[in-house]
Amino acid sequence: QVQLVESGGRLVQAGGSLRLSCAASGGTFSMNAMGWFRQAPGKEREFVAAISWSSGSTWHSDSVKGRFTISRDNAKNTVYLQMTSLKPEDTAVYYCAAKARPFGITEQGKYDYWGQGTQVTVSS
Repeated sequence: QVQLVESGGRLVQAGGSLRLSCAASGGTFSMNAMGWFRQAPGKEREFVAAISWSSGSTWHSDSVKGRFTISRDNAKNTVYLQMTSLKPEDTAVYYCAAKARPFGITEQGKYDYWGQGTQVTVSS
């Protein structure tokens, strides 16, 4: 059983930067990939970014490409989401997730474990 704990969410002004962290524990050897998803008020949860645990290959949604960067530290079992040039529309609860199986890296239904979420609020 993998446990995920996110941190780093807070209130930030538009144009600012923020780094989210997700620490994984328990059974991390079984992970294929980790990802970040977000859910804004009144909207469905959406894919943000993902990273292969073994190769380090990354995927980013079009809405954050060029502004957000996902990375990992295998030694610390931690995944990061570096967010820059933040916009008010980035306001959401950000969730970290882990998947054990290959394929469907952008599909939230393919993820097996989820964190509790961390709130990011971008003021205009």
